[in-house]
Amino acid sequence: MIAFTAALLASTACSAEPQAQAGANTAAAPGDVTQGPQGPQVAGSNAPVPKNAPAPTARNVPATTGRANIAATEPPVTITVMGQFGDPFSIAFLPDASLLVTEKAGALKLRAADGRVSEIAGVPAVAGGGQGGLLDVAPAPDFATSRTIYLSYAEPRPNGGSSLALMRARLDGTSLRDQRVIWRAGSDGPGGQFGAIIAFAPDGKSLFLTSGERQRFTPAQDPEQALGKIMRLTLDGAAWPGNPMYKAGGVRAMTWSSGHRNPYGLVFTPDGRLWEEEMGPRGGDELNLIQPGKNYGWPLVSNGDNYSGVEIPDHPSRPEFQAPVAWWNPVISPGGMIAYTAAMFPAYRGSLFIAGLSSKSLVRVAVNGERARAAEQWTMGERIRDVAQAPDGAIWVIQDDGKLLRLTPKR
Repeated sequence: MIAFTAALLASTACSAEPQAQAGANTAAAPGDVTQGPQGPQVAGSNAPVPKNAPAPTARNVPATTGRANIAATEPPVTITVMGQFGDPFSIAFLPDASLLVTEKAGALKLRAADGRVSEIAGVPAVAGGGQGGLLDVAPAPDFATSRTIYLSYAEPRPNGGSSLALMRARLDGTSLRDQRVIWRAGSDGPGGQFGAIIAFAPDGKSLFLTSGERQRFTPAQDPEQALGKIMRLTLDGAAWPGNPMYKAGGVRAMTWSSGHRNPYGLVFTPDGRLWEEEMGPRGGDELNLIQPGKNYGWPLVSNGDNYSGVEIPDHPSRPEFQAPVAWWNPVISPGGMIAYTAAMFPAYRGSLFIAGLSSKSLVRVAVNGERARAAEQWTMGERIRDVAQAPDGAIWVIQDDGKLLRLTPKR
């Protein structure tokens, strides 16, 4: 059973300054946002996001192990500029070495292997501004035959604010066909921190989706809200029958783990373990080994503090919550993440690579079973938003300024 708190916290909170939700991009809006699956609408969802977590309920016991901060070094690779995009969020390779790129304003671009870029028609309307917009893109495990892709995005909602939504569609040349929203977080309202990262189970029969807590804090500990959770869903967006609380129905049936803040990275390593990284508040970025039914403690514990400086108890203060395997304070502000598996960089096989935003870096984490340690932090000079492994084994990253880079071994 998921270790949710016995009594839901009465107030809502956030761990970053509120992110404005600007007007929706309605240039291409297939379908009606009132149709399709609808998550729960909770009283107070449209209230302004607060500035601090709830008052601590435990005496602080400082974390003394797992800190991953290391000195940054110059990247030991050759870096080649491969293109330029506008305010990107995610990159994902297709089997033919073409690349899908989401731009937060609501555009999906296809970069062919020869460098030509096309815009894909049929993208859903998005709620832009702040941390919202068009977010993750992930080709289905059977993309080579089905041409199916999945998109996550901040969707404008009829009752105000926005919700994280997950759409499935078929990529037909430079158009999306058969678009269908298969899941919504609900709890429509203001706030950033959507999470929105998609990962497929190793057998390709289910998917995992990170859902951030929208800067509201307490939903991460509310089992009736799909915020601050990692969800495990069928490929059609329903609850996966093997989930810890599947028989409970509703949000509980979809929940794989809880107590998350803003999860921006989610990957399986070759041994089948699921790793997640998430942005902490002021300090306390986390790398977590995700296990079914576990609660990772946000906002009741964190190895960081509120932006106001008000303390949040460290993880050892509440040992019933799952502590991160590694954490950063000062932060690296993690973006996307991959588990490197190719032969182009043989020394890096089995490592995680994490995009660093405020740290303007690419961080390599060496993983051995359930253990992980920061091994290298490369100074990149710009905010790194996402990272991907190309079919040939090269590492590609995209920066917040839109520059697309290819990393290869130095010769």
